[in-house]
Amino acid sequence: MSIRKRTQWVAICALLLSLTLILGYVESLIPIAPGVPGIKLGLSNSVLLLSLYLLGVPTSLMLMALKVFLSGVLFSGFSAMMYSFAGGVLSLLAMILLSRIKGLSPIVVSAVGGLMHNVGQVALAMVILNTSGLVYYMAILMAVGLVTGAATGTAFFAVMKHLKKLGWKFR
Repeated sequence: MSIRKRTQWVAICALLLSLTLILGYVESLIPIAPGVPGIKLGLSNSVLLLSLYLLGVPTSLMLMALKVFLSGVLFSGFSAMMYSFAGGVLSLLAMILLSRIKGLSPIVVSAVGGLMHNVGQVALAMVILNTSGLVYYMAILMAVGLVTGAATGTAFFAVMKHLKKLGWKFR
C-alpha cells in the first residue's frame, strides 16, 4: 500500500472511530426508555456498517474493539465494556456474514446486527449471573434491536447513496 493510501486509511479510521465515540456518548444522553436497561438507538452501528462496506472486515473489527475499549475507559467502565464487547463481536460477525450475501440490503444487515448485539449482551449477563431468567428480557431487546437496527441501517443506506454519488467505492 502506498504512503498516500496508508495515510488516507489512517485518516478515515480516525474519523470513523471519533464518530463512533461521539455518537455513543450522545446516545447515552438520550433516554429512549428510562428505567429499562439496554435500550439504545445504536447510532454507532451505522458507522461500523459504513466501515464494513467501505474498508472491510479487519478494519471494522479493529474499529469495533477500539470503540468498545475507549468508550469503556472514557464513559462507562469495565463492566459495561464487557457487555459492549460481547454484543459488538456477535453483531459485527452477523453483519460480516450477511453483508456477503449479494443483493441483501444494508438495512437488513443492520437490523440483524442490532438484534445480535442485544443477544450478545443478554447472553453474557445470563452467563455471569448464572440464570436463564433473562431469556424473557432478551425477547424484548431482540425486538427493539431489530427496529433500532433497521433505523440505523436506513440512515447508513442514505449516507451510502450520497457517498456513491461523490465517487466513493463500496465493497
